[in-house]
Amino acid sequence: MKEKIHPKYVDCEITCLCGNVIHTRSTRDKLNVEICSNCHPFFTGQQKIVDTAGRVERFRKRYEKSTYGKK
Repeated sequence: MKEKIHPKYVDCEITCLCGNVIHTRSTRDKLNVEICSNCHPFFTGQQKIVDTAGRVERFRKRYEKSTYGKK
């Protein structure tokens, strides 16, 4: 390997919005993420729907007359 061209590989602390902290190694010393395996719906089995200004209801209302996927 060539010398002095590779980034430094240091201990890293990854912090999620849910409060989970993961310690690993990376080229950066701190990372902030919005979602991790402790709070992601795929891993928890719980679905969280964040409805901003009724978007989910407008979507359902718009497509309730559609016959796609119905028998």
